[in-house]
Amino acid sequence: MQTFLQLAGGVAGIALLYYGAEYLIKGGVSIALKLKVPSLIIGLTLVAFGTSAPELVVSIDATLKGSGDISIGNVIGSNICNIALILGLSAVIAPLTVQKKLLRFDMPVLLISTTALTVFCFFSQGITRWQGIIFFFGVIAYTIYNIYSGKKENSTGDDEVASSKIYPYYLALIFVIGGLAALITGAKLFVNAAIFIAKAGGISDAVIGLTVVAVGTSLPELATSVVAAIKGEQDIAIGNVVGSNIFNILCILGIAPLISPIHAPEIDLVDLGMMLFVTVSLVPIMRSGWKVNRLEGAFLLLLYIGYTAYLFVK
Repeated sequence: MQTFLQLAGGVAGIALLYYGAEYLIKGGVSIALKLKVPSLIIGLTLVAFGTSAPELVVSIDATLKGSGDISIGNVIGSNICNIALILGLSAVIAPLTVQKKLLRFDMPVLLISTTALTVFCFFSQGITRWQGIIFFFGVIAYTIYNIYSGKKENSTGDDEVASSKIYPYYLALIFVIGGLAALITGAKLFVNAAIFIAKAGGISDAVIGLTVVAVGTSLPELATSVVAAIKGEQDIAIGNVVGSNIFNILCILGIAPLISPIHAPEIDLVDLGMMLFVTVSLVPIMRSGWKVNRLEGAFLLLLYIGYTAYLFVK
């Protein structure tokens, strides 16, 4: 009976994820038009932060329970998943145009953050409080800069999403809040079902964090980016992935260690190396014609399949 309820919850979670993503995009794009902020900035901040909420909840909960491997594994696995699975799948559905701002500012921030996380985890076997403080101040500076630069570029904001419907502020906010609530609830239902099944199969905490929990908490990003790609909102699709990865490191691993330092001895160099590799590989992929095309998307998908197979074999 419990297995049936968990599976039913997982199916309900998938439905909530799809519709939550659809309304989050509608509300986010409408707010971008109203404020005359480029939709890329909305994807990098509002949508990215919102879709990273499940990772934040799961990592803090795991930290409080002393499951550091799940807490950090969730972030590392989610970042791998966001690039290799989500961006790869989105590009296969519809090639994604890359704005130069991403490579000029946001990708360097992501590369520095990912490198810092790799170094911290290698030498500390986790994240200490002072390392968390560095990440926390980093996310504050990143968000402030993006909002400031977005307002400066407001002259381009109307053209990017001119074909989108503009809703009144109150309705757009309802869409955003309702969409986020549906995404978080849907992710929680799916993750609970997935963890229940994984633990029944005797899978370790590190592998659960790197795969089951990581994919489950990345479902909002997956739903949002795929729906955005289908609807032609490419800035939301790609900005959501890059922004979410930055928020996963700087915000989640900036807040969780402040509550309690995170110890994760089961996270090894292969996991850290894979996260760093897929992040670095985004630079040449994005620069090749300023698009992430279908072939490059398929390459990223194959990377994710290979890495996941390695984890379960290991």
